[in-house]
Amino acid sequence: MALYTMGNKPRAASRYFFTDKAQALAISVVIGIFTLIGFSYWDYNHHKDGIIAVSSVWKVVTANQKENNNMGAFSSLELARQHVERGEFSTVEMHLKKALSQTRESNLQAVIRLRLARVQMQQKNIEGALNTLDGVKGQGWAALAEDIRGDAKLIKGDNQAARLAYEQALQSAALQSLVRMKLNNLSS
Repeated sequence: MALYTMGNKPRAASRYFFTDKAQALAISVVIGIFTLIGFSYWDYNHHKDGIIAVSSVWKVVTANQKENNNMGAFSSLELARQHVERGEFSTVEMHLKKALSQTRESNLQAVIRLRLARVQMQQKNIEGALNTLDGVKGQGWAALAEDIRGDAKLIKGDNQAARLAYEQALQSAALQSLVRMKLNNLSS
């Protein structure tokens, strides 16, 4: 071929290459562009779903922090339970106090206070237990609080106050048999 040997012909050879391969080259460029567009679209949607999921979780977390954080309270209660099994009552008390600060739910607060009072009694902090019981709210919890108050008064040696607390606890039908047994065990 004379195209490659003549002085001006290398340009003609490159023109020949592009004219001969123009269709394949154009198709390759178009496929490359569509591949890039497709990957960009997939990458955007893939990350968008992740961002939406993280955003949803974040909204739930911040809502719980602004309002009640019962999950945090339940976590603290579980940690307290684990330390009870090991006999680490000062750590139990710390976790129960933390759980108490993590919820505004009155029923959950009552349960936490009842447990906290028992732990304080275990540590011989009878006055602390009685103060904790004073914070128990709700008619449904009053009988349990009075039952524990009776136990605390009995530990203090105040049989008369223990008797009064047990008698108030008897107002609840559910606790009658348990409290009656405790009353019967008190010496007159």
